[in-house]
Amino acid sequence: MLANKKQCFVIMPFSKTNDAHTEEYWNEHFEDFLKPLIEENPLLEAHRSESLNGDIIKQIITNLITAPVVIADLTDFNPNVFWELGVRQSFKFGTITIAQENTELPFDILSKGTLFYYPSNHRKNAKFCREFKSLIAKIVEKKNAPDSTVLETISGRGTLFEIVHQEEALRRTNALIDEHQWNRVVFSKVQETATKNRDLLKKGESEKITFVSARFSNACCELLHTERYLDENESFYKTIGTHFRLLGALNDELNEWSSNIDCDTWFIETKDAHRKMFDKYGETIEKANIKLNEKMLFLNPM
Repeated sequence: MLANKKQCFVIMPFSKTNDAHTEEYWNEHFEDFLKPLIEENPLLEAHRSESLNGDIIKQIITNLITAPVVIADLTDFNPNVFWELGVRQSFKFGTITIAQENTELPFDILSKGTLFYYPSNHRKNAKFCREFKSLIAKIVEKKNAPDSTVLETISGRGTLFEIVHQEEALRRTNALIDEHQWNRVVFSKVQETATKNRDLLKKGESEKITFVSARFSNACCELLHTERYLDENESFYKTIGTHFRLLGALNDELNEWSSNIDCDTWFIETKDAHRKMFDKYGETIEKANIKLNEKMLFLNPM
């Protein structure tokens, strides 16, 4: 393929489909009819699918997914053609379906327009050629309308993709809440132990001092902080980032605690400020969780 040409991949039968449509017919159909029409667009070079054997099937799948334009000839309902069309429409828009006159298409193809060519009617076939080339030009110029029911169903607002995305976000915020509840328990235990240690030091009973072995969990908070998977504003993510850094600082102090008894004082003196930050973070993720639950009810009322 020339460097300045884009690929137009043609899905069509490669062997005999009936007495009238032999292997020779399909070869001529591509070489003498479709290929010249496609290549009237100076940006395109036409290639056709071949037998789906183990040696080339991966290359065919690659072509189906990457080609800017795909033409699918549905004449005679060739199984390979429909298989390749299914692969294409699961990944990308930019597909034109065509068929010979009098082809009765199955219902799941009817929702998207198919162009019919007329080998026995010159006038009608001339109209097909004009429409065919016009559609190709629109796709090349990236002005094509969505032509895959599969992609329309699973992508975009209010679709299956959004429902799945919101369900995933909801699971993640539920995990955030669980993580925060655990961290509150650890925070309380740290404050309790630090206060107890201070009292023991005052009594001269340093041999009774203990430390907290648990650590603050931050994996869920870090995921939200780095991926920003919730549709929230900068103020929201500022709170998330502040809390994530606080968890890191608290864990650093816990790691130092056994060798630096002054950590007791730090935990006690920063208790009120840190509790306020914990409260603000908890309220923030609770509100986000409620919002997601409300949105899920709207998207999927069942």
